[in-house]
Amino acid sequence: MSIGPAWYLALAAVLFALGAIGVMVRRNVLVMFMCIELMLNAANLTLVTFSRVLGDIGGESIVFFVLVVAAAEVVVGLGVVVAIFRRRAATTADDLHEMLG
Repeated sequence: MSIGPAWYLALAAVLFALGAIGVMVRRNVLVMFMCIELMLNAANLTLVTFSRVLGDIGGESIVFFVLVVAAAEVVVGLGVVVAIFRRRAATTADDLHEMLG
């Protein structure tokens, strides 16, 4: 008994929706970055699923580029969070205006 691609796409949709809700609702910058990572992983799951169904390796190769972008996002994001955390004890999305100067 095999799991069909519809189940993987449904799981990716649920993961993406949870990530999008997390970005819109939460104010903590670290939680927002984790939700963005969840959304990127949902997109990766969709790409791999379609690549597997169509028998094309193109989707799987794009996943590597998405992973590189996600790693760069983590590096830049954590740098911003550390810069904010040095000025204040709390790191909320409202504190990003302090980075202007």
